[in-house]
Amino acid sequence: MRLLPVLLALTGLAAAHSAHAAEPPLALSFGDFFVQPAGPRGLEPTARLLAARGREVRLVGFMVQREQAQPGRFLLTPRPVSMAEHADGEADDLPAATVTVLLPPGQRDRVVAHQAGPLALSGRLEYGPAEDETGRVSWLRLHLAPDALATAPQSH
Repeated sequence: MRLLPVLLALTGLAAAHSAHAAEPPLALSFGDFFVQPAGPRGLEPTARLLAARGREVRLVGFMVQREQAQPGRFLLTPRPVSMAEHADGEADDLPAATVTVLLPPGQRDRVVAHQAGPLALSGRLEYGPAEDETGRVSWLRLHLAPDALATAPQSH
């Protein structure tokens, strides 16, 4: 596995990705995801979230600090969060609006080091249940562009 240093300019991902898009990314906030307050049927997606499915979006959030980063992905939330997978197991405190950020297929072996502070990311938004190889089900995924990390420095 390759480790991308903390110096990785994740905020530059938005510019690198949107340069190839036909139109500017749709700016979304985590508050745009679900109808508030939650009703008797639980969380319901907003019309804005449903309209953004499959589109290029720009989202500002915080990378979840994990005990062990996973190759090819990281989690983005509306507020800073730390996960203790070994101690807490499946009982994590992730907000419902957690987004799984997926690196392009050619970079799925890369591990992105935790970056403190808000990150502005752009990518194609996917909404709906999907189970990954670990068994975790995500409802929101942001697919980064193939060249999003191409210019980032690498270390082993």
